[in-house]
Amino acid sequence: MTDRPVVAVLDYGSGNVHSAVKALAAAGADARLTSDRGLIRDADGLVVPGVGAFRAVMEALRESRGDEVIERRLAGGRPVLGICVGMQVLFGRGVERGVDTEGLGEWPGVVTELDAPVLPHMGWNTVEAGEGSRLFAGIESERFYFVHSFAAQQWHLEVMPPFPAPTLTWCAYGTPFLAAVENGPLSATQFHPEKSGEAGIKLLSNWIGGLRRDTL
Repeated sequence: MTDRPVVAVLDYGSGNVHSAVKALAAAGADARLTSDRGLIRDADGLVVPGVGAFRAVMEALRESRGDEVIERRLAGGRPVLGICVGMQVLFGRGVERGVDTEGLGEWPGVVTELDAPVLPHMGWNTVEAGEGSRLFAGIESERFYFVHSFAAQQWHLEVMPPFPAPTLTWCAYGTPFLAAVENGPLSATQFHPEKSGEAGIKLLSNWIGGLRRDTL
């Protein structure tokens, strides 16, 4: 038995995700890389990693029916965290080098290439954490590790009371882009917390700390 929250890391063939599993364990989770639908359904939290091209990630998600398990968890108010391209595919569409791909559509908007003199945006950068952010509590001034050329650069979702407004965290590289979103049970980061040292572990710990509170 363990009193650690169980976090399923969705295994759908998206590159090397073992560093995410290790970082989640270091942050206090019972982290399990899995494609088991029952475990994914029942876990306290689900992490959706993603590396590479938007279209390739979406194809892999649909082939493995990962899109269905994400949608079902969110429909039940169960926490989900997307990382890197795992954040990007939560938006309506992604456009990469002329290829327009439908995303999961949890948030409206389009993921497009950053307008910057050098791509990819690779390395450490600071963020402007949204007011009241739970993910960035205690690490608002820290730096995080990015590796990407594409991002959501606008936010289109309008939320009406009594529902709380999403917490948006921004970063700038050439132009501003969304570094993280916290929207009810659905959170996501464009950077890699598992590659962001102690600050990344703290961010994951903040997310893990809210899992059982959110699912009671």
